[in-house]
Amino acid sequence: MRYTGAEPAVAELAAAAWPGLAQLARRTFNRIVAEMAVYREEQFVSHEDLHVSCLENLDFLLRALSEPDSPDLSRAAETGHQRARQGAPLPELLRAFRIGFIEVWQRFVELTGRDQPALVAATTAIWALMDDYTEALTIAYRDSVAELLRSRYEKRLALVEALFAGGISTEATLWDIARLLEMSLDGTFLVVAAETPGLGQEALPGIENTLRERHLASAWRLTPDLQMGVVSVQAPGATDLIMVLLKENVAGRIGVSPEFTGLGNTARALHLARVALAGLVPGQSGIAQFAESPLAGLVASDPAASVQLAHQVLDPLLALDDRDVLLLTLRAWFDCQGSTKLVAEQIFCHPNTVRHRLKRITDQLDRSLSNPADVAELGTALRALTMFPDAAAL
Repeated sequence: MRYTGAEPAVAELAAAAWPGLAQLARRTFNRIVAEMAVYREEQFVSHEDLHVSCLENLDFLLRALSEPDSPDLSRAAETGHQRARQGAPLPELLRAFRIGFIEVWQRFVELTGRDQPALVAATTAIWALMDDYTEALTIAYRDSVAELLRSRYEKRLALVEALFAGGISTEATLWDIARLLEMSLDGTFLVVAAETPGLGQEALPGIENTLRERHLASAWRLTPDLQMGVVSVQAPGATDLIMVLLKENVAGRIGVSPEFTGLGNTARALHLARVALAGLVPGQSGIAQFAESPLAGLVASDPAASVQLAHQVLDPLLALDDRDVLLLTLRAWFDCQGSTKLVAEQIFCHPNTVRHRLKRITDQLDRSLSNPADVAELGTALRALTMFPDAAAL
C-alpha cells in the first residue's frame, strides 16, 4: 500500500495533535532511550541529536498526515544516509522509527474517542506512510553503506598496495596503515605469494575469512598473476597453522617469506616469497618457504647480479647435455657437507660414480672443491640458480 495523501478525518487528527508536537517528541525520545541500549548509551547518536531527530521526523509525519498530496520522503532518505555514516545498525534505526509512529497512532487514539471510522482511517494512513517512510530510509541507508564499504575497500586496497610496493616515506604513514589494517606496526608477519589459476581468479579463495576465524589478521591484494597477502603471526604457533592452511588449499605454486618484524619490511618479504615461489617447478602444485640465511638473503637482494654470478661460474656446466645430473650431484655434495658416502646414498648411486661426476664438474669449471674461495663461489652460484631457475635457460 502506497500513501497518497491524507483523508479529511486524518488531516483533522493531525491538526489536533500539532500543538502537542514538543510533548510527543519528548515521549518518543524517552521511550527510545528507555527501550534501546544503543541510543541510551549514545553509541552512535547523542541524546541531543536524537531529540532533534525525533522532533523533526514527527513534524514531518504530522505534516504528511495533514496534507492531501503524496509526501516528500527526502527527510527519510537524509536520515538513512546520516545514520549509515554514523554506523547505526539498521534494525535498531527502524525500531526507533516504529516507536515514533506508534506514539503518533496512540495520540490519535486519544483524540478519536469513540469515532471508530476516524481511527480506522488514521490507522490505515499511519501504517501506509510508515511503509513508505521506512522503505525510503532503508534504501538510502543501504546505498550509503554500499558506498562506504566500496570506499573503505578501495582505500584498503591502496594501503595494501603501498605496503607491497614499499617506499613508504614516513613513520606516520605506516602507523595509519597499521591502524586501518588492524595490525601492529612492530608485529611479526609473513608474506604469502600464491600463483593465480587465471586472470582475476583467487589462488586462495576466502583465505582472509579463514584466517580471521582463527584470529589471524591479514590483508590481501590480487594481481593478474599473484594473490599476495601479509599475515600477522603474533600468536604462538601461528606460522605452523598458516602453513597447514595453505597446504590444505594449495592448487598451484605458493611462496612464503620468512617471518619478519615490522610492517615496513613487507615489500622485501614479498620479494623473498616470490623467490621461494620461483624455485618451485612450474605447472605443479607446491608450497615453499624462503629459507632465511645470510647467503640466501644476499642472493635474493639482487637477482640480476646473482644470475650474472651463476652464469659466470656455471656456464661451462650448463652447456653440457647431462648438466641436470651434474648439478644434482653438486647440490647433494653441498647438502651432505662434502661427504661422498652421504651423497651416494642421497642420489642412489655408487661412491665412485659420485667421485667421477665431481671430477668432471671441477675439470669443466676449472675449480677445486678443496679451495675455500672456489667452494664459496660455487655455493653462491648454485643458490642463485635454485632461487632463479629460469636463469639456467638464459
